[in-house]
Amino acid sequence: MSYQALYRVWRPRNFEDVVGQTHITRTLQNAIEQDKFSHAYLFSGPRGTGKTSAAKIFAKAVNCEHAPVKEPCNECSACLGIQDGSISDVIEIDAASNNGVEQIREIRDKVKYAPSAVSYKVYIIDEVHMLSMGAFNALLKTLEEPPRHVIFILATTEPHKIPLTIISRCQRFDFKRITQQAMVERMEKITSAEGLSIAHEALEVVALTAEGGMRDALSLLDQAISYSEEEVTIDDVLAVTGSVSQATLAEVIQALDKKEIREALETVDHLIQQGKDPGRFVFDLIYYLRDILLFQSAPDLQHNLERAIPDDFFRQLSEELNAVWIQRTIRELNKCQQEMKWTTSPKVFIEIALLNIAGTQEAAPNTADSTAVKQLTHKLEQMEKELAQIKANPPAAASQGGQPQKSQKRAPARTGRNGYNVPYDRIRMVLNEASKEELKKVQGQWADFMERLKQTNAPAHATLLNSKPSAASSKALILAFRYDIHCSLALEHQKTIEPLLTEFTGKPLVIIPIPQANWKELREEYVRKQKNTNEDEDGDESEVKEEDDPLISEARKLAGDNIIEIHD
Repeated sequence: MSYQALYRVWRPRNFEDVVGQTHITRTLQNAIEQDKFSHAYLFSGPRGTGKTSAAKIFAKAVNCEHAPVKEPCNECSACLGIQDGSISDVIEIDAASNNGVEQIREIRDKVKYAPSAVSYKVYIIDEVHMLSMGAFNALLKTLEEPPRHVIFILATTEPHKIPLTIISRCQRFDFKRITQQAMVERMEKITSAEGLSIAHEALEVVALTAEGGMRDALSLLDQAISYSEEEVTIDDVLAVTGSVSQATLAEVIQALDKKEIREALETVDHLIQQGKDPGRFVFDLIYYLRDILLFQSAPDLQHNLERAIPDDFFRQLSEELNAVWIQRTIRELNKCQQEMKWTTSPKVFIEIALLNIAGTQEAAPNTADSTAVKQLTHKLEQMEKELAQIKANPPAAASQGGQPQKSQKRAPARTGRNGYNVPYDRIRMVLNEASKEELKKVQGQWADFMERLKQTNAPAHATLLNSKPSAASSKALILAFRYDIHCSLALEHQKTIEPLLTEFTGKPLVIIPIPQANWKELREEYVRKQKNTNEDEDGDESEVKEEDDPLISEARKLAGDNIIEIHD
């Protein structure tokens, strides 16, 4: 096979060719030129940003026959041998497939031998986070005090998975995502050298889709070149990437803003029939709106735009759209994006989201219905007159000497920080009817119920993960949650949870959420009340006593109540 992919042909051979990482390449160049380079480096960052390429360039620079130099000459035998892989002193290891202790021990045994062809042995370990813990431990001592002729360069996309003991023995360099402008400039240089004809707008779409990775950008460019005929157009790139043009995104957003829902829905239907990725479409919409919001706040931050090219249509939308509407639309689209993960019909959720966006737009203050305002004003005036009359002529019953009837005091409902009202009265009624047998039936089915709920509705399952069945009657189940917010979320999924719970228990149970702190307080109050009324029957005790965990019940059977001490 004579053809080579663009990203292989144009892989950087000098530090100057490593795009967008000047903060790293300059440091390494100065260290090599001053002969002050370290024995171990850690290169971390997103894929396709130049980590392995920089490691190989570093290996050439320290071993170049003209060293110390800022750039390898790429002409001497050492540079050429390292470039084509014929020099065995520069070893590239893929940790994903060589992650065992044996492979690292083999490295540890061989580092003591001097290099055969160049000045320094360089070990480049790619995806180093894939090493096992035993392999990391085997590498520790060698990494800390290697022979003078050995350099280790570790590359990873997930530095948080590397033990701190390894990181502390290396000089760390964090590669950042490459900017859109830098990628476009690099691709223009490559296409010019290759004699390819490609539209500038097409390169911008490639750079946007690559999300900061130069290798991904060149791979997409390669695909677009293969797909196109003579000149690579923006339509060719959109067809290859599955993306939607900026003009289409702008048209959908403008239609939603003007409540032209028919046009928006027809556009979505057309895009999906063309084979566009629904998830990608929602993703692009969110970021396009984000860019409009950012441009509205600070027009001089054009270089921070993620998905938009600031053309005339973009500038027009940034002037027309209301910032509050943009924020609400982004939230609705984000909710749609989450729901699409658990469905095989993403188009339905996109259509619902568009309907919600178009239907919930607030009217501008100057377009309010004047008739409604007049009616409300009239009602307000009438209520003020009636209130004045009541103050002037108070009811006679209030001035009579009869002893006023005492109003029965009722405990106010306490509200959590997220606005959840704890239904104390309902819970007290459930406690009066609760029994340990009913609770044990629910606990016995709980694990199977949660597994089925996970398959049926993953968001509802996630909501109940922090819950615990705390009391049960034949009609209701009290669920204690760690935080108030989970109680509100559970009620949102009530129509999903209760029918499934009925299927497992054989009884139509209503769920009543309560925060853990409030449940503890209410339970103690109920127990105290039972003691004051001297209801010491065994059956009553079993109803109000703290429900037993199966582990506690088993411990009681084995050791007895005198030895066991339970801490809440």
